[in-house]
Amino acid sequence: MTTRRTHRRSRSMFSARSRIAATLLAVTALVVPGCSSGGPATSTSSAAETPKLAALPGAIPSALAPYYGQRLKWRACGVPDFECATLRAPLDYTKPGGGDVQLAVARKKATGPGKRLGSLLVNPGGPGGSAIGYLQAYAGIGYPAEVRARYDMVAFDPRGVARSEPVKCLDGKAMDQYTLTDVTPDDQREVDGLAGEYKKFAEGCGRQSPKLLRHLSTVEAARDMDVLRAVLGDKKLTYVGASYGTFLGATYAGLFPQRVGRLVLDGALDPSLSSRRLNLDQTAGFETAITAFAKDCAQQTDCPLGGPKTTSKQVAQNLRAFLDNLDARPLPTGDADGRKLTESIATTGVIAAMYDEAAWQQLRDALASAMQQNDGAGLLLLSDSYYERDAAGEYSNLMYANAAVNCLDLPPAFETPDEVRRALPAFEKASPVFGKTLAWAALNCAYWPVAPAGEPHRIEAKGAAPIVVVGTTRDPATPYHWAKALAGQLSSGRLLTRDGDGHTAYGRGSTCIDRTINAYLLRGTAPADGTRCS
Repeated sequence: MTTRRTHRRSRSMFSARSRIAATLLAVTALVVPGCSSGGPATSTSSAAETPKLAALPGAIPSALAPYYGQRLKWRACGVPDFECATLRAPLDYTKPGGGDVQLAVARKKATGPGKRLGSLLVNPGGPGGSAIGYLQAYAGIGYPAEVRARYDMVAFDPRGVARSEPVKCLDGKAMDQYTLTDVTPDDQREVDGLAGEYKKFAEGCGRQSPKLLRHLSTVEAARDMDVLRAVLGDKKLTYVGASYGTFLGATYAGLFPQRVGRLVLDGALDPSLSSRRLNLDQTAGFETAITAFAKDCAQQTDCPLGGPKTTSKQVAQNLRAFLDNLDARPLPTGDADGRKLTESIATTGVIAAMYDEAAWQQLRDALASAMQQNDGAGLLLLSDSYYERDAAGEYSNLMYANAAVNCLDLPPAFETPDEVRRALPAFEKASPVFGKTLAWAALNCAYWPVAPAGEPHRIEAKGAAPIVVVGTTRDPATPYHWAKALAGQLSSGRLLTRDGDGHTAYGRGSTCIDRTINAYLLRGTAPADGTRCS
Protein backbone atom coordinates (compact mmCIF):
# COMPACT_ATOMS: atom_id res chain seq x y z
CA MET A 1 0.00 0.00 0.00
CA THR A 2 0.86 3.50 -0.10
CA THR A 3 0.78 6.27 2.28
CA ARG A 4 1.58 9.87 2.02
CA ARG A 5 1.41 12.85 4.20
CA THR A 6 -0.12 16.09 3.05
CA HIS A 7 0.32 19.39 4.80
CA ARG A 8 -1.58 22.63 4.56
CA ARG A 9 1.65 24.30 3.53
CA SER A 10 3.19 21.52 1.56
CA ARG A 11 2.10 18.23 0.07
CA SER A 12 4.28 15.27 0.17
CA MET A 13 2.76 11.95 0.63
CA PHE A 14 4.32 9.54 1.93
CA SER A 15 2.37 8.98 3.01
CA ALA A 16 2.71 3.41 4.69
CA ARG A 17 4.32 2.16 3.00
CA SER A 18 1.98 2.72 0.32
CA ARG A 19 0.58 5.60 -1.42
CA ILE A 20 -2.45 4.24 -2.86
CA ALA A 21 -0.26 1.84 -4.23
CA ALA A 22 2.07 3.50 -6.30
CA THR A 23 -0.60 4.83 -8.20
CA LEU A 24 -4.15 4.28 -7.99
CA LEU A 25 -3.27 1.69 -10.32
CA ALA A 26 -1.05 0.50 -7.83
CA VAL A 27 -2.97 1.91 -5.14
CA THR A 28 -1.84 0.51 -2.23
CA ALA A 29 -2.17 3.63 -0.39
CA LEU A 30 0.78 5.40 0.31
CA VAL A 31 1.53 3.90 3.52
CA VAL A 32 1.02 0.29 3.52
CA PRO A 33 3.36 -1.78 1.59
CA GLY A 34 1.67 -1.93 -1.66
CA CYS A 35 2.92 -5.36 -1.86
CA SER A 36 2.61 -7.25 1.27
CA SER A 37 2.42 -10.77 2.25
CA GLY A 38 -0.05 -12.99 0.61
CA GLY A 39 -1.86 -14.58 3.52
CA PRO A 40 -5.63 -14.52 3.55
CA ALA A 41 -7.11 -11.13 4.32
CA THR A 42 -9.28 -12.65 7.00
CA SER A 43 -6.44 -13.86 9.17
CA THR A 44 -3.21 -12.62 10.64
CA SER A 45 -0.28 -14.46 12.16
CA SER A 46 0.02 -14.65 15.90
CA ALA A 47 2.77 -12.72 17.64
CA ALA A 48 4.55 -16.00 18.36
CA GLU A 49 4.60 -16.92 14.65
CA THR A 50 5.73 -13.53 13.36
CA PRO A 51 9.52 -13.16 13.15
CA LYS A 52 11.24 -10.29 14.91
CA LEU A 53 13.60 -7.84 13.26
CA ALA A 54 17.04 -8.67 14.61
CA ALA A 55 19.41 -5.91 15.68
CA LEU A 56 22.74 -5.54 13.89
CA PRO A 57 26.00 -5.77 15.84
CA GLY A 58 26.90 -2.57 17.63
CA ALA A 59 30.40 -2.39 16.16
CA ILE A 60 30.74 -0.97 12.65
CA PRO A 61 32.18 -3.60 10.26
CA SER A 62 35.60 -2.66 8.94
CA ALA A 63 34.34 -2.91 5.36
CA LEU A 64 31.88 -0.10 6.09
CA ALA A 65 34.38 2.16 7.86
CA PRO A 66 35.11 4.26 4.73
CA TYR A 67 31.41 5.10 4.46
CA TYR A 68 31.03 5.96 8.13
CA GLY A 69 34.20 8.03 8.03
CA GLN A 70 33.45 10.13 4.96
CA ARG A 71 33.08 13.90 5.13
CA LEU A 72 30.25 15.71 3.43
CA LYS A 73 31.06 18.64 1.15
CA TRP A 74 28.29 21.15 1.69
CA ARG A 75 27.33 23.56 -1.06
CA ALA A 76 24.59 26.04 -1.85
CA CYS A 77 21.62 24.40 -3.55
CA GLY A 78 19.40 27.20 -4.79
CA VAL A 79 17.15 27.58 -1.75
CA PRO A 80 18.07 30.36 0.70
CA ASP A 81 19.45 29.16 4.06
CA PHE A 82 19.70 25.53 2.90
CA GLU A 83 22.82 23.67 1.86
CA CYS A 84 23.21 20.34 0.09
CA ALA A 85 25.69 17.49 -0.11
CA THR A 86 26.06 13.96 -1.47
CA LEU A 87 26.43 10.92 0.77
CA ARG A 88 27.99 7.68 -0.45
CA ALA A 89 26.53 4.36 0.65
CA PRO A 90 27.17 0.83 -0.55
CA LEU A 91 24.67 -0.36 -3.12
CA ASP A 92 24.71 -3.77 -1.43
CA TYR A 93 25.55 -3.88 2.30
CA THR A 94 26.47 -7.56 2.01
CA LYS A 95 29.07 -6.65 -0.64
CA PRO A 96 30.39 -3.19 0.26
CA GLY A 97 32.99 -3.29 -2.49
CA GLY A 98 30.44 -3.84 -5.22
CA GLY A 99 29.64 -0.23 -6.02
CA ASP A 100 28.05 2.80 -4.39
CA VAL A 101 24.75 4.63 -4.45
CA GLN A 102 24.79 8.43 -4.28
CA LEU A 103 22.30 9.91 -1.80
CA ALA A 104 21.24 13.55 -1.82
CA VAL A 105 21.28 15.32 1.57
CA ALA A 106 20.09 18.79 2.59
CA ARG A 107 20.16 20.72 5.82
CA LYS A 108 19.31 24.05 7.41
CA LYS A 109 21.51 24.86 10.37
CA ALA A 110 20.08 25.60 13.78
CA THR A 111 19.09 29.23 13.99
CA GLY A 112 19.50 29.73 17.74
CA PRO A 113 19.21 30.94 20.41
CA GLY A 114 19.93 28.09 22.75
CA LYS A 115 22.40 25.22 22.76
CA ARG A 116 22.40 23.17 19.57
CA LEU A 117 20.94 19.70 20.18
CA GLY A 118 22.33 18.05 17.05
CA SER A 119 20.60 17.05 13.83
CA LEU A 120 16.87 16.40 13.43
CA LEU A 121 16.27 14.11 10.46
CA VAL A 122 12.80 14.23 8.85
CA ASN A 123 11.00 11.98 6.39
CA PRO A 124 7.47 12.59 5.05
CA GLY A 125 6.67 9.07 3.93
CA GLY A 126 5.55 7.48 0.69
CA PRO A 127 7.58 5.47 0.15
CA GLY A 128 8.85 7.69 -2.60
CA GLY A 129 8.17 11.12 -1.15
CA SER A 130 11.11 13.51 -1.40
CA ALA A 131 12.35 14.23 2.11
CA ILE A 132 14.47 17.08 0.76
CA GLY A 133 11.44 18.63 -0.90
CA TYR A 134 9.54 18.28 2.37
CA LEU A 135 12.39 19.83 4.34
CA GLN A 136 12.77 22.82 2.05
CA ALA A 137 9.05 23.46 1.52
CA TYR A 138 7.80 22.79 5.04
CA ALA A 139 9.83 21.26 7.85
CA GLY A 140 12.83 23.59 7.56
CA ILE A 141 10.62 26.67 7.69
CA GLY A 142 7.37 25.47 9.22
CA TYR A 143 8.38 23.30 12.18
CA PRO A 144 8.05 25.13 15.52
CA ALA A 145 10.61 27.93 15.80
CA GLU A 146 11.96 26.58 19.08
CA VAL A 147 12.71 23.22 17.43
CA ARG A 148 14.42 24.83 14.42
CA ALA A 149 16.42 27.03 16.80
CA ARG A 150 18.02 24.06 18.54
CA TYR A 151 18.41 21.51 15.76
CA ASP A 152 20.06 21.41 12.37
CA MET A 153 17.08 20.37 10.21
CA VAL A 154 18.25 17.56 7.90
CA ALA A 155 16.76 15.32 5.22
CA PHE A 156 17.99 12.83 2.67
CA ASP A 157 16.10 11.34 -0.23
CA PRO A 158 16.21 7.57 0.27
CA ARG A 159 17.87 5.47 -2.41
CA GLY A 160 15.82 5.43 -5.62
CA VAL A 161 13.85 8.54 -4.64
CA ALA A 162 13.84 12.01 -6.23
CA ARG A 163 17.43 13.34 -6.12
CA SER A 164 19.01 10.05 -4.99
CA GLU A 165 19.48 8.03 -8.19
CA PRO A 166 15.73 7.93 -8.89
CA VAL A 167 14.01 4.81 -10.16
CA LYS A 168 12.53 5.29 -13.64
CA CYS A 169 9.74 3.27 -15.19
CA LEU A 170 7.49 5.04 -17.74
CA ASP A 171 7.46 8.20 -19.79
CA GLY A 172 4.68 10.75 -19.33
CA LYS A 173 2.35 9.39 -22.02
CA ALA A 174 2.68 5.81 -20.80
CA MET A 175 2.05 6.96 -17.24
CA ASP A 176 -1.07 8.80 -18.39
CA GLN A 177 -2.37 5.57 -19.85
CA TYR A 178 -1.53 3.76 -16.64
CA THR A 179 -3.46 6.21 -14.48
CA LEU A 180 -6.47 6.16 -16.82
CA THR A 181 -6.78 2.38 -16.83
CA ASP A 182 -10.00 1.00 -15.36
CA VAL A 183 -9.26 -0.37 -11.89
CA THR A 184 -12.75 -1.79 -11.38
CA PRO A 185 -12.81 -4.30 -14.25
CA ASP A 186 -16.24 -5.63 -15.22
CA ASP A 187 -15.22 -8.48 -17.52
CA GLN A 188 -12.23 -10.57 -18.54
CA ARG A 189 -11.19 -8.11 -21.24
CA GLU A 190 -10.90 -5.32 -18.67
CA VAL A 191 -9.10 -7.62 -16.23
CA ASP A 192 -6.58 -8.45 -18.94
CA GLY A 193 -6.16 -4.75 -19.73
CA LEU A 194 -5.47 -3.93 -16.10
CA ALA A 195 -3.01 -6.79 -15.71
CA GLY A 196 -1.33 -5.69 -18.93
CA GLU A 197 -0.78 -2.18 -17.57
CA TYR A 198 0.71 -3.57 -14.36
CA LYS A 199 3.07 -5.70 -16.45
CA LYS A 200 4.13 -2.72 -18.61
CA PHE A 201 4.82 -0.68 -15.48
CA ALA A 202 6.88 -3.46 -13.88
CA GLU A 203 8.78 -4.21 -17.09
CA GLY A 204 9.58 -0.52 -17.52
CA CYS A 205 11.06 -0.36 -14.04
CA GLY A 206 13.07 -3.51 -14.63
CA ARG A 207 14.37 -2.26 -17.96
CA GLN A 208 15.36 1.24 -16.81
CA SER A 209 16.63 0.51 -13.28
CA PRO A 210 17.70 -3.15 -13.31
CA LYS A 211 20.53 -3.03 -10.79
CA LEU A 212 19.10 -0.46 -8.40
CA LEU A 213 15.74 -2.21 -8.22
CA ARG A 214 17.23 -5.01 -6.09
CA HIS A 215 18.56 -2.64 -3.45
CA LEU A 216 15.72 -0.30 -2.49
CA SER A 217 14.46 -2.01 0.63
CA THR A 218 13.52 -0.17 3.80
CA VAL A 219 16.22 -2.08 5.69
CA GLU A 220 18.85 -0.70 3.30
CA ALA A 221 17.43 2.82 3.61
CA ALA A 222 17.58 2.52 7.40
CA ARG A 223 21.22 1.47 7.20
CA ASP A 224 21.89 4.49 4.98
CA MET A 225 20.31 6.60 7.71
CA ASP A 226 22.81 5.27 10.24
CA VAL A 227 25.71 6.18 7.95
CA LEU A 228 24.28 9.69 7.67
CA ARG A 229 23.88 9.93 11.45
CA ALA A 230 27.53 9.13 11.94
CA VAL A 231 28.73 11.46 9.19
CA LEU A 232 26.71 14.30 10.71
CA GLY A 233 28.53 13.74 13.99
CA ASP A 234 25.55 12.58 16.05
CA LYS A 235 26.00 9.73 18.52
CA LYS A 236 22.29 8.97 18.41
CA LEU A 237 19.55 9.57 15.87
CA THR A 238 16.85 12.18 16.41
CA TYR A 239 14.09 11.72 13.87
CA VAL A 240 10.52 12.64 12.93
CA GLY A 241 8.97 10.29 10.40
CA ALA A 242 5.42 10.47 9.05
CA SER A 243 3.37 7.71 7.43
CA TYR A 244 5.79 5.33 5.67
CA GLY A 245 8.48 7.34 7.45
CA THR A 246 7.34 5.59 10.65
CA PHE A 247 8.21 2.22 9.15
CA LEU A 248 11.62 3.57 8.15
CA GLY A 249 12.15 4.97 11.64
CA ALA A 250 10.94 1.84 13.40
CA THR A 251 13.20 -0.27 11.18
CA TYR A 252 16.14 1.91 12.19
CA ALA A 253 15.24 1.40 15.85
CA GLY A 254 15.05 -2.36 15.36
CA LEU A 255 18.43 -2.51 13.64
CA PHE A 256 20.24 0.01 15.86
CA PRO A 257 18.39 0.19 19.22
CA GLN A 258 21.49 1.43 21.02
CA ARG A 259 21.64 4.46 18.70
CA VAL A 260 18.06 5.60 19.16
CA GLY A 261 17.81 9.14 20.46
CA ARG A 262 14.43 10.89 20.20
CA LEU A 263 12.20 9.24 17.62
CA VAL A 264 8.70 10.45 16.68
CA LEU A 265 6.71 8.06 14.47
CA ASP A 266 3.59 9.93 13.31
CA GLY A 267 0.83 8.09 11.45
CA ALA A 268 2.31 4.70 12.20
CA LEU A 269 2.44 1.52 10.16
CA ASP A 270 2.22 -1.96 11.68
CA PRO A 271 5.15 -3.95 10.25
CA SER A 272 3.77 -7.28 11.46
CA LEU A 273 0.91 -7.38 8.96
CA SER A 274 0.84 -8.99 5.52
CA SER A 275 0.36 -6.82 2.49
CA ARG A 276 -3.14 -8.09 1.96
CA ARG A 277 -4.05 -7.31 5.54
CA LEU A 278 -2.48 -3.88 5.26
CA ASN A 279 -4.39 -3.13 2.08
CA LEU A 280 -7.64 -4.33 3.60
CA ASP A 281 -7.12 -2.27 6.75
CA GLN A 282 -6.31 0.78 4.68
CA THR A 283 -9.45 0.24 2.64
CA ALA A 284 -11.45 0.38 5.86
CA GLY A 285 -9.51 3.48 6.85
CA PHE A 286 -10.53 5.31 3.71
CA GLU A 287 -14.14 4.29 4.32
CA THR A 288 -13.89 5.87 7.78
CA ALA A 289 -12.58 9.03 6.16
CA ILE A 290 -15.26 9.17 3.45
CA THR A 291 -17.91 8.65 6.13
CA ALA A 292 -16.56 11.65 8.04
CA PHE A 293 -16.49 13.68 4.81
CA ALA A 294 -20.04 12.61 3.96
CA LYS A 295 -21.32 13.62 7.40
CA ASP A 296 -19.69 17.03 7.05
CA CYS A 297 -20.82 17.43 3.42
CA ALA A 298 -24.47 16.83 4.31
CA GLN A 299 -24.30 19.80 6.68
CA GLN A 300 -22.94 22.17 4.03
CA THR A 301 -25.15 24.22 1.74
CA ASP A 302 -22.87 23.52 -1.24
CA CYS A 303 -22.78 19.72 -0.90
CA PRO A 304 -23.48 18.23 -4.37
CA LEU A 305 -24.12 14.79 -2.90
CA GLY A 306 -27.12 15.68 -0.76
CA GLY A 307 -28.73 18.26 1.50
CA PRO A 308 -29.42 18.73 5.22
CA LYS A 309 -31.92 15.86 5.28
CA THR A 310 -29.50 13.47 3.56
CA THR A 311 -27.79 10.94 5.80
CA SER A 312 -24.05 10.41 5.60
CA LYS A 313 -24.75 6.90 4.28
CA GLN A 314 -26.84 8.33 1.45
CA VAL A 315 -24.11 10.88 0.64
CA ALA A 316 -21.57 8.06 0.35
CA GLN A 317 -23.98 6.04 -1.81
CA ASN A 318 -24.49 9.04 -4.09
CA LEU A 319 -20.72 9.35 -4.44
CA ARG A 320 -20.44 5.66 -5.37
CA ALA A 321 -23.21 6.07 -7.95
CA PHE A 322 -21.40 9.07 -9.46
CA LEU A 323 -18.17 7.08 -9.75
CA ASP A 324 -20.04 4.14 -11.31
CA ASN A 325 -21.55 6.42 -13.94
CA LEU A 326 -18.08 7.63 -14.89
CA ASP A 327 -17.08 4.07 -15.68
CA ALA A 328 -19.39 4.15 -18.71
CA ARG A 329 -19.49 7.89 -19.39
CA PRO A 330 -16.26 9.79 -18.61
CA LEU A 331 -16.56 13.56 -18.43
CA PRO A 332 -14.62 16.20 -20.37
CA THR A 333 -11.93 18.07 -18.48
CA GLY A 334 -10.53 20.56 -20.95
CA ASP A 335 -7.16 18.85 -20.57
CA ALA A 336 -4.64 19.79 -23.27
CA ASP A 337 -3.68 16.13 -23.68
CA GLY A 338 -7.28 15.02 -24.13
CA ARG A 339 -7.63 13.16 -20.85
CA LYS A 340 -11.18 12.69 -19.61
CA LEU A 341 -12.43 12.20 -16.09
CA THR A 342 -12.65 8.44 -15.77
CA GLU A 343 -13.77 6.50 -12.73
CA SER A 344 -10.14 5.74 -11.83
CA ILE A 345 -9.02 9.38 -12.08
CA ALA A 346 -12.04 10.61 -10.10
CA THR A 347 -11.48 8.01 -7.39
CA THR A 348 -7.85 9.08 -7.06
CA GLY A 349 -8.97 12.70 -6.75
CA VAL A 350 -11.43 11.83 -3.98
CA ILE A 351 -8.85 9.77 -2.12
CA ALA A 352 -6.30 12.58 -2.37
CA ALA A 353 -8.72 14.85 -0.48
CA MET A 354 -9.15 12.30 2.32
CA TYR A 355 -5.64 12.90 3.66
CA ASP A 356 -6.52 16.31 5.03
CA GLU A 357 -9.94 17.64 6.00
CA ALA A 358 -8.75 21.07 4.85
CA ALA A 359 -9.19 19.72 1.30
CA TRP A 360 -12.86 18.85 1.76
CA GLN A 361 -14.04 22.21 0.43
CA GLN A 362 -11.94 21.73 -2.69
CA LEU A 363 -13.42 18.27 -3.13
CA ARG A 364 -16.99 19.58 -2.79
CA ASP A 365 -16.26 22.22 -5.42
CA ALA A 366 -14.72 19.65 -7.77
CA LEU A 367 -17.64 17.26 -7.33
CA ALA A 368 -20.15 20.06 -7.89
CA SER A 369 -18.45 21.04 -11.15
CA ALA A 370 -18.43 17.45 -12.34
CA MET A 371 -21.97 16.55 -11.26
CA GLN A 372 -23.73 19.80 -12.09
CA GLN A 373 -21.71 21.19 -14.99
CA ASN A 374 -20.18 18.04 -16.54
CA ASP A 375 -16.73 19.53 -15.93
CA GLY A 376 -14.17 17.07 -14.60
CA ALA A 377 -11.27 19.54 -14.39
CA GLY A 378 -11.38 19.91 -10.61
CA LEU A 379 -11.15 16.19 -9.89
CA LEU A 380 -8.44 15.79 -12.53
CA LEU A 381 -6.45 18.50 -10.77
CA LEU A 382 -6.73 16.65 -7.45
CA SER A 383 -5.64 13.41 -9.13
CA ASP A 384 -2.69 15.08 -10.85
CA SER A 385 -1.54 16.57 -7.57
CA TYR A 386 -1.64 13.14 -6.00
CA TYR A 387 0.40 11.58 -8.80
CA GLU A 388 2.71 14.61 -8.96
CA ARG A 389 2.02 15.20 -12.65
CA ASP A 390 3.01 18.64 -13.91
CA ALA A 391 1.40 20.82 -16.58
CA ALA A 392 3.86 19.52 -19.19
CA GLY A 393 2.60 15.97 -18.67
CA GLU A 394 5.65 14.74 -16.78
CA TYR A 395 5.51 12.80 -13.52
CA SER A 396 7.87 12.85 -10.58
CA ASN A 397 9.37 9.49 -9.68
CA LEU A 398 7.17 9.20 -6.58
CA MET A 399 4.97 6.42 -7.90
CA TYR A 400 7.89 4.49 -9.38
CA ALA A 401 9.83 4.55 -6.12
CA ASN A 402 6.68 3.74 -4.20
CA ALA A 403 6.12 0.52 -6.10
CA ALA A 404 9.81 -0.36 -6.10
CA VAL A 405 10.11 -0.17 -2.31
CA ASN A 406 6.75 -1.76 -1.54
CA CYS A 407 7.21 -4.67 -3.92
CA LEU A 408 10.69 -5.39 -2.52
CA ASP A 409 9.76 -5.07 1.15
CA LEU A 410 6.96 -7.67 1.17
CA PRO A 411 5.46 -10.44 -0.95
CA PRO A 412 2.53 -9.31 -3.12
CA ALA A 413 -0.95 -8.97 -1.67
CA PHE A 414 -2.31 -10.96 -4.61
CA GLU A 415 -0.52 -13.07 -7.20
CA THR A 416 -3.37 -13.60 -9.67
CA PRO A 417 -6.62 -11.89 -10.70
CA ASP A 418 -8.52 -14.89 -9.36
CA GLU A 419 -7.15 -14.17 -5.88
CA VAL A 420 -8.46 -10.62 -6.16
CA ARG A 421 -11.88 -11.88 -7.21
CA ARG A 422 -12.09 -14.13 -4.18
CA ALA A 423 -11.11 -11.26 -1.88
CA LEU A 424 -13.55 -8.71 -3.34
CA PRO A 425 -16.37 -9.41 -0.84
CA ALA A 426 -14.07 -8.63 2.09
CA PHE A 427 -12.79 -5.42 0.49
CA GLU A 428 -16.26 -4.24 -0.51
CA LYS A 429 -17.51 -4.93 3.00
CA ALA A 430 -14.62 -2.85 4.37
CA SER A 431 -15.52 -0.01 2.01
CA PRO A 432 -18.58 0.07 -0.23
CA VAL A 433 -17.14 3.21 -1.84
CA PHE A 434 -13.50 2.21 -2.39
CA GLY A 435 -13.32 -1.55 -1.83
CA LYS A 436 -13.36 -2.81 -5.41
CA THR A 437 -10.85 -0.20 -6.55
CA LEU A 438 -8.39 -0.84 -3.74
CA ALA A 439 -8.62 -4.62 -4.07
CA TRP A 440 -7.66 -4.55 -7.76
CA ALA A 441 -5.02 -1.91 -7.09
CA ALA A 442 -3.29 -4.33 -4.72
CA LEU A 443 -2.51 -6.65 -7.65
CA ASN A 444 0.33 -4.43 -8.87
CA CYS A 445 3.24 -6.24 -7.21
CA ALA A 446 2.23 -9.60 -8.71
CA TYR A 447 4.19 -8.80 -11.86
CA TRP A 448 7.25 -7.23 -10.28
CA PRO A 449 10.56 -8.21 -11.95
CA VAL A 450 12.45 -8.55 -8.65
CA ALA A 451 11.63 -11.08 -5.94
CA PRO A 452 10.59 -9.64 -2.55
CA ALA A 453 13.37 -9.45 0.02
CA GLY A 454 11.31 -9.03 3.18
CA GLU A 455 8.37 -10.47 5.09
CA PRO A 456 5.99 -9.27 7.82
CA HIS A 457 7.82 -8.95 11.14
CA ARG A 458 7.59 -7.47 14.60
CA ILE A 459 9.90 -4.68 15.68
CA GLU A 460 10.77 -4.60 19.37
CA ALA A 461 14.00 -2.57 19.46
CA LYS A 462 14.91 -3.82 22.92
CA GLY A 463 17.16 -1.41 24.79
CA ALA A 464 16.09 1.66 22.80
CA ALA A 465 15.28 4.96 24.51
CA PRO A 466 11.56 5.92 24.65
CA ILE A 467 10.01 6.15 21.18
CA VAL A 468 6.86 8.24 20.64
CA VAL A 469 4.30 6.60 18.34
CA VAL A 470 1.50 8.92 17.21
CA GLY A 471 -1.88 7.81 15.89
CA THR A 472 -4.94 9.75 14.70
CA THR A 473 -8.26 8.08 15.41
CA ARG A 474 -9.79 8.64 11.95
CA ASP A 475 -6.63 8.53 9.86
CA PRO A 476 -7.55 7.14 6.42
CA ALA A 477 -4.11 6.02 5.26
CA THR A 478 -2.64 4.61 8.47
CA PRO A 479 -5.54 3.36 10.60
CA TYR A 480 -5.29 4.14 14.29
CA HIS A 481 -4.97 0.52 15.38
CA TRP A 482 -1.67 0.32 13.48
CA ALA A 483 -0.22 2.94 15.82
CA LYS A 484 -1.49 0.99 18.80
CA ALA A 485 0.08 -2.17 17.42
CA LEU A 486 3.47 -0.59 16.74
CA ALA A 487 3.58 1.09 20.15
CA GLY A 488 2.80 -2.28 21.68
CA GLN A 489 5.56 -4.05 19.76
CA LEU A 490 8.29 -1.53 20.58
CA SER A 491 9.78 -2.29 23.96
CA SER A 492 9.99 1.43 24.71
CA GLY A 493 6.99 2.62 22.67
CA ARG A 494 4.80 5.43 24.04
CA LEU A 495 1.43 5.82 22.30
CA LEU A 496 0.26 9.40 21.76
CA THR A 497 -3.27 9.72 20.34
CA ARG A 498 -4.92 12.54 18.41
CA ASP A 499 -8.71 12.31 18.32
CA GLY A 500 -9.47 13.72 14.88
CA ASP A 501 -9.61 13.37 11.09
CA GLY A 502 -6.89 13.35 8.45
CA HIS A 503 -3.49 11.77 8.05
CA THR A 504 -0.87 12.28 10.81
CA ALA A 505 -1.00 14.63 13.80
CA TYR A 506 2.08 16.82 14.34
CA GLY A 507 1.60 20.35 13.04
CA ARG A 508 -2.07 19.82 12.20
CA GLY A 509 -3.65 22.21 14.66
CA SER A 510 -3.65 20.31 17.95
CA THR A 511 -1.87 22.40 20.56
CA CYS A 512 -1.76 19.38 22.84
CA ILE A 513 -0.03 17.18 20.24
CA ASP A 514 2.46 19.86 19.24
CA ARG A 515 3.30 20.80 22.83
CA THR A 516 3.84 17.15 23.77
CA ILE A 517 6.10 16.39 20.81
CA ASN A 518 8.04 19.62 21.24
CA ALA A 519 8.72 18.78 24.89
CA TYR A 520 10.04 15.40 23.82
CA LEU A 521 12.28 16.79 21.07
CA LEU A 522 13.61 19.70 23.11
CA ARG A 523 13.86 18.23 26.60
CA GLY A 524 13.63 14.49 26.09
CA THR A 525 10.40 14.35 28.09
CA ALA A 526 8.48 11.44 26.59
CA PRO A 527 4.70 11.44 27.17
CA ALA A 528 3.09 8.80 29.34
CA ASP A 529 1.95 5.84 27.29
CA GLY A 530 -1.70 6.36 26.32
CA THR A 531 -1.65 10.19 26.37
CA ARG A 532 -4.65 11.48 24.40
CA CYS A 533 -5.21 14.83 22.67
CA SER A 534 -8.05 16.37 20.68
